[in-house]
Amino acid sequence: MLFSGGRKYLGGMKTYLLVGLLLSGLSAWAQSGSFTVRGKLGSRTPPTQAYLVYPIAQTMKTDSAEVKKGRFTFKGSVPEPTLAYLFENRTNRRFYKIYLEPGVIKISSPDSILHASLSGTPLNVDQNRLLVLLRATTERRFNLLRDYRAASLKQHQDKAFEEAYDQRSKAVDTEQEALRKQFIQSHPQSQVSLEVLQEYGGLSLDPAEVGPLFDGLAPALRQSKAGQQYAARLAKARLLAVGAQAPDFTQNAPTGKPVKLSDFRGKYVLVDFWASWCKPCREENPNVVANYNQYQNRNFTVLGVSLDRVREAWLKAIEVDHLNWTQVSDLKFWQNEVAQLYDVQAVPQNLLIDPNGRIVAKNVRGEELGRKLVTLLPVTEP
Repeated sequence: MLFSGGRKYLGGMKTYLLVGLLLSGLSAWAQSGSFTVRGKLGSRTPPTQAYLVYPIAQTMKTDSAEVKKGRFTFKGSVPEPTLAYLFENRTNRRFYKIYLEPGVIKISSPDSILHASLSGTPLNVDQNRLLVLLRATTERRFNLLRDYRAASLKQHQDKAFEEAYDQRSKAVDTEQEALRKQFIQSHPQSQVSLEVLQEYGGLSLDPAEVGPLFDGLAPALRQSKAGQQYAARLAKARLLAVGAQAPDFTQNAPTGKPVKLSDFRGKYVLVDFWASWCKPCREENPNVVANYNQYQNRNFTVLGVSLDRVREAWLKAIEVDHLNWTQVSDLKFWQNEVAQLYDVQAVPQNLLIDPNGRIVAKNVRGEELGRKLVTLLPVTEP
């Protein structure tokens, strides 16, 4: 599990899914076997090391190979087709996705791995189609992040600079999402489409958006082990969709007193999943505090659910951030029982629940939270 909460911190649209997707979705797609990865880059490529990172038995394995005159080779064996990431060197943040599967996987480029084409095995042929489709937006995404990281502290403190970055970032995200959706719909038989759907859906599934895409996949793909796992997540997401009754829960406050979600029936309540160790959570807290202070006398409150595991750190963050609302936690980190009940895969996350206990909004943060509350709790004339 990872924290989320802003593409500035995690390097672009849904790249925080990297480890999770590597360790989850491809475990039953084909027979096991040996693989060979043969790379052929431009002859002027300087001598360096290439790195291949992939999961084996719930751990991440890193292999290295010398790049000599633009050529390199990896050999190994995987128990099933496995999504892997290829890095041209240790310092380069750019990676190249390939599938390790039986056969010879060919990577060819006139210069760097970034501009390479894939061939040689079925999954990699499909993966190459996806990479070609996304290449222009991927380049724009990298350039955007490069410029952002290179900006001065003064620029980062400029609200106009941050807003401009967010707008450009969202534009790239929107275009990439449309392209991923296009790939899924045009390749319903491809096993790559299921991995793309996991990335497209993100860590907080919107069943109205991803449900039809999953239903459009080939029956064999939906019935695979990975497909069944995704179907289970989708079924849970439907139970937690906007308009659904929020599942009740009980967890202890710092005093040890049990607190139920249903204790807040009759009010709008923001169930806020956070943690003291989560930087985006801490940066969002002032916004939650401001909205709480503005609306606490207008039938609104907040219920914080912490994914902390160190009690002292949790309590200190509550004090330092002035979180003057009810807080609960079982101090089980990612195994927090409420987080598991609500399929929380990243923090910060939240749900806005109406006085009748129904979910009316999800993941409303920043200015969006204030806009939502003002529509639900308008100022009434005396």
